[in-house]
Amino acid sequence: MIRTRFAPSPTGYLHIGGVRTALFNYLFAKKHGGQFILRIDDTDRQRNVAEALQPILDGLRWLGINWDEGPETGGQYAPYYQSQRTGKYQAAVDELLRRGAAYRDFAAPEEIQAERDTALNEKKTYTYSRTWAAQNDDDVKKFEAEGRQSVVRLKMPRSGSLIIHDLIRGDVEFQWADEQDHVIQRADGSFIYHLANVVDDEDFRISHVIRAEEHLSNTPRQIFMIQALGYRLPEYAHLPFVAEPGSKTKLSKRKLDKYLKNKDFSKLMTHGKSIAGRIGLEITDDNFNPVITDFYEQVGYLPEAVVNAMALVGWALDDKTEFFFMPDLIEHFSLAGVTKGAASFDPAKLFAFQEKHFVTKTAEEKYELCKPFLEKGNLTIPSKPFLLKLIEAAGDRIKVAGDILDFADFFMPDEALPYNEADVAKRFTPESLPLLQEFAARLERQDDWSSAALEALMQQFLDEKQIKANQVIHTLRVAVTGKSTGLGMFETLALLGKERVRRRIERAVALKTPQEQTS
Repeated sequence: MIRTRFAPSPTGYLHIGGVRTALFNYLFAKKHGGQFILRIDDTDRQRNVAEALQPILDGLRWLGINWDEGPETGGQYAPYYQSQRTGKYQAAVDELLRRGAAYRDFAAPEEIQAERDTALNEKKTYTYSRTWAAQNDDDVKKFEAEGRQSVVRLKMPRSGSLIIHDLIRGDVEFQWADEQDHVIQRADGSFIYHLANVVDDEDFRISHVIRAEEHLSNTPRQIFMIQALGYRLPEYAHLPFVAEPGSKTKLSKRKLDKYLKNKDFSKLMTHGKSIAGRIGLEITDDNFNPVITDFYEQVGYLPEAVVNAMALVGWALDDKTEFFFMPDLIEHFSLAGVTKGAASFDPAKLFAFQEKHFVTKTAEEKYELCKPFLEKGNLTIPSKPFLLKLIEAAGDRIKVAGDILDFADFFMPDEALPYNEADVAKRFTPESLPLLQEFAARLERQDDWSSAALEALMQQFLDEKQIKANQVIHTLRVAVTGKSTGLGMFETLALLGKERVRRRIERAVALKTPQEQTS
């Protein structure tokens, strides 16, 4: 059976580059009727952040990348945390020592550095001399008597080559002479990722290792251990890394200031901040950054839109098909469609997919998506039918669920409606206010409160007064919404209802005009 895995370290939030790796592993496994395993690589005690694990698990589940075995799910090969598997790693180290594929090294860091410096000065490739390698128990006792501490190193070949067949890159050759005697167990007894990775892949029966290309250089030492321990050799596929927008440099959450100079990235961030600010979300580079998956969930993106966008970062079905749901991706995904070169994250394309996926939602589905944002914004929903009508009227103005907050004026108490000072100054003039009051009197007598009837009433008013629409309609809009932009004027009146419109116009008229404020 095909078994793939994603093995994040709990050292930060879920990076979208990691999402792409997890997604490709998930798609490959499901395409072939296999299983997708989640493993937590928490061997680095200093870098692990306990509170960072849950966002990774929650983020994967939000995206629909569900694991068959792993944390919170269990499985026959548990535990799925490397920190709980140290006995297995120690057994592997002992076996490598027994087979002569590893040795205890008692060199001090400064002695290793001195050798490196010598090689550098002589313009030679550095290769450890193994001067402080323990050849037997007597050497161990001698070095320990000197007060030295040991690490365990791999005894790598010094000649020949290794050729691996990568399912994306084809045959890749490595020269053994270029490999160092890599440490696999530290002096404090803890284990290096590479050893734990090899042991776990064997124990979990991983058939395909699909990972980012920066791990390609790690492959020779891992294959050396696999062969030395007599393990099965998995198949490898090294994915192109996710690059910065319009660049070939790897995407990093630590370069937010740089990315904000990109127009599309900045637009994504500005839009997200406008939503986050209205729901009281704390904004930091760690928890609010378009490079981090949480960003999209927090402001109301659809998980299927993020999945669609990330699937196309380095993979394509053909030169025209781009719109996918998860079942489509599972059906069509193959490693043959993965590119070798770096693939850029495109914030504009991600937003475009969000728009396309959002319009596929029914009004009822949009209601369920938007309602929580009104609650987070401490806004009162008059009724479900009201919100459904508003969503329908807003149409494609709502591109992410958090955009419902753009229509906060519909959910505010009439007496708390804020007015944009610039719009009031521009639209509340000595000429327009009397017209507003006169039209308000006609609204008071109006029984049919449909948008079509209200539009007809306005046209009749304009014809009788022999005036243009812009002489009164902008003032009316500011009076009932507090701003000069929004939904269609007559849809707005119909949604608010007669009583709310009356109260808002009365309050607006009572406002002092700019001229009165300065007198």
